[in-house]
Amino acid sequence: MKSGNRIKHTFRLPPDISRQLAEFAIRKRSTQASIVEAAIASFLSPDGSERMEAAVTRRLDRLTKQNERLEFQIEVTNEALALFVRFWLTANPSMPDAALAAAQAQGKQRYEGFVQALARKLETGARFPSEIDSAREVQTAR
Repeated sequence: MKSGNRIKHTFRLPPDISRQLAEFAIRKRSTQASIVEAAIASFLSPDGSERMEAAVTRRLDRLTKQNERLEFQIEVTNEALALFVRFWLTANPSMPDAALAAAQAQGKQRYEGFVQALARKLETGARFPSEIDSAREVQTAR
């Protein structure tokens, strides 16, 4: 802060704020007066609120973009699941009771394979929405 002429001000603070100010001054190895001066200068600074508003706006913009990406990924996932279920229901006829146990055993094995493949994909591979993005880019280029 600027040194030189100073005007003395006397004001009262609530005990909890006074304690916080004293603790903060100790932590920062500064005087309470310099902390109060910096706080008042920051509060009265005409561009302080504008900088804060700009920072909040940037954060909100970033959160909005992230939310839009999540919405797109959820939409892709829902559509893929709906498409799979529709094809699965139309392609798989109902099964006679005699073959049901064998089909359930085979289904369990296939499901375990699916889970293992999914685990590998999540660990190493590209995500499905990124594959969709790539396909959309190819279509747009045409």
